[in-house]
Amino acid sequence: MDILLMTHSGLRWLVLLMAAVAVVKFALGWLQDGEFKGMDRGLASAFSGLMDLQALLGIIFLLWSGFSGTGFPLYRIEHGMIMILAAVVAHLPARWKNADSKKRFRNTLFTIVGSVLLVIAWLDHAARRIAPVTPLYR
Repeated sequence: MDILLMTHSGLRWLVLLMAAVAVVKFALGWLQDGEFKGMDRGLASAFSGLMDLQALLGIIFLLWSGFSGTGFPLYRIEHGMIMILAAVVAHLPARWKNADSKKRFRNTLFTIVGSVLLVIAWLDHAARRIAPVTPLYR
């Protein structure tokens, strides 16, 4: 089970890296009136695929550890629900596959930023809930 947790924990950095690359690429494409090409579709698909893999690993870990004795505390259920919502948001660019390039760049940028903001909002919420008296910055 440790390898599953380590994989789930380590994959977040790859998700974050992919999000950073995608945000830069889609912002530049939007601002420069670029053409939405195959690489852009691949980048959006890679981000949503990594979010799916992260969610799947999280669900497996939640169920495995929950049934093997640690139970299902509310904060873990909340974490799972918010992360699944973030993965769903990461798939929204598929709705605009027939839109013009400018709209696709803009909407894909906003969905990736929204997905990352959901993750960050959860982390801030969890940090305040788990250690409410610990300052976030020293």
